Amino acid sequence: MTYLTDRYVNFFTDYGFKRLFGEEPHKDLLRAFLNALLGDEQGEIVDLTYLKDEQLGRTAVDRKAIFDLYCENERGEKFIVELQKAKQNFFKDRSVFYATFPIQQQARRGDWDFRLQAVYTIGILDFVFAEDQQDTDKYRYDIQLQDIETHRVFYDKLTFIYLEMPKFNKPLDHLDTPIDKWLYAIKYLDRLDRVPDVLREQVFERFFEVAEIANFTREELQSYEDSLKYYRDLKNSFDTARAEGRAEGRKEGREEGRAEGREEGVLSVARNLLDVLDDDTIAQKTGLDAHTIATLRKASQT
Repeated sequence: MTYLTDRYVNFFTDYGFKRLFGEEPHKDLLRAFLNALLGDEQGEIVDLTYLKDEQLGRTAVDRKAIFDLYCENERGEKFIVELQKAKQNFFKDRSVFYATFPIQQQARRGDWDFRLQAVYTIGILDFVFAEDQQDTDKYRYDIQLQDIETHRVFYDKLTFIYLEMPKFNKPLDHLDTPIDKWLYAIKYLDRLDRVPDVLREQVFERFFEVAEIANFTREELQSYEDSLKYYRDLKNSFDTARAEGRAEGRKEGREEGRAEGREEGVLSVARNLLDVLDDDTIAQKTGLDAHTIATLRKASQT
C-alpha cells in the first residue's frame, strides 16, 4: 500500500530525474529540454545517444567520476546533465573536473589536429550559491572562457550552465519562452494535479504522462518511494544543519563563531547521513575527509 498522494513524481529525486530525462524511451524529453535551454544559436539537436555515466579512466580518482547523465548529439557534441539537490563543497570545482573527461575522450591516436567538439555541463540546482544570494531575479548562469578586459568569448566550445531553481518564481501567465515552461514544469511538477493550460503542448503532455505515478508498476513505485525518502531525509539534514549553523554563528557574534557554526553544520549533516550512506558518498556530499567521517562513524557506534 502506497502512502503517496501526489499525482506526479518529484523531479528532484534521483528516480524522478532519471525516469524523465535518463531513460532511452523518454530521451525525446531531454532533447526538447536541451533545445529549449541552448536556443537556436547552438543548432537544433536532432538525436541524442546516452553514453556510459561512469568513467573508465587511468586512475582510481578518474573512475570515481560518475555523471548523473552523459550523452552526445548527432554532431558528437557532449552533454553532462547534473541534478544537485543540496549545497556541496567545491561543487564548481567538481563541474570543471567532470568536464575534462568528455574533452580527453576526444583525443585521437596518430595524426590528430586537436579539433574538439563542444562540451556542455548543465547543473539543475535545488539550491542557490552563496555568492548569488543577492541576485534574487537571476536564476540562470551561462559560463564560458572570456577575456577579462574585453569580455569577449575566447573559447565557445566549453559551456557551463547553472539553473538555480529556488530563484525561478515566474507565474504561469509570465512563461514567455520554451525554457520558462520547462523550468516551471520541473520545479512544480509534484505540486500539480493536472497539466496547466499554458503547457498544453505535445512535449509537455508527454512529460506529465511519463511523470504520472498512477502509470508506475509496483516495482517502479517502490523505487520511487525509496528515492523520495532519501531526498526528504537529505533535504531535512541539510536544512537542519543550516539552521544550526546560523544559530551558532549568531550566538558567537564573531567571524570565528560563524566559521565554527558552519563547520558544526557540516558535521551535523555527516552524522545524520551515517545510517543511509557509505563513507565515500558522505565525503562527496559534505566535502569532509575520510578520516573525519571514520571518526564520526566510530563515535556513533560507541
